[in-house]
Amino acid sequence: MHVRRSTSTAPSPSLATGLAAIRERLTEDLDTAARRDPASRGRAELLLCYPGLHAVWVHRLAHQMWQRPGLKLSARLLSQLNRSVTGVEIHPGAQIGRRLFIDHAMGVVIGETAEIGDDVMLYHGVTLGGRSMERIKRHPTIEDGVTIGAGARVLGPVVVGAGAQIGANAVVVKDVPPGSVVVGVPGQVRQPPSDVRVEDPYDVWADPAIFI
Repeated sequence: MHVRRSTSTAPSPSLATGLAAIRERLTEDLDTAARRDPASRGRAELLLCYPGLHAVWVHRLAHQMWQRPGLKLSARLLSQLNRSVTGVEIHPGAQIGRRLFIDHAMGVVIGETAEIGDDVMLYHGVTLGGRSMERIKRHPTIEDGVTIGAGARVLGPVVVGAGAQIGANAVVVKDVPPGSVVVGVPGQVRQPPSDVRVEDPYDVWADPAIFI
């Protein structure tokens, strides 16, 4: 009996699931950028013109490669290419959560042992750096929902708590409590007062991002 072989080119279930997940993440990142940047004018512009998005996408691939011992050099080469094209240097070992948005992007540096949670926003010139030459956890942990302003430096294995906001050009070398605001050099932690004047757009508590 003649058995007819299927000529279907449909992807396997596992491949289809992987492609769907990638598509979901790309859409999620585009939606995040559109929400966070009032200058954006649609997905086509975001897809083509936003190096912060490109840097995160390339890093995700480099990070996957970094998990394989035989691909570590290739992962580093890809991260260097990423740096050259986008102006963002992210070590492939860094762990990055979902919906990270890097606005303007230029000059951002994220070290090897940095850990970034979900819904974090970084502006240009941010450094998540180390203060040790040892092969240890030496870079910051940034929890969910943190905003870090332009030119800010967060140095060492410090923890920036969820929802905290780091003002532009602040230098952070100590842990930051959740929901607080840090400004100055060295960074000074401030807790928002209960009677915050949210109607004033220049009020640090209403919008600490005004420092950005």
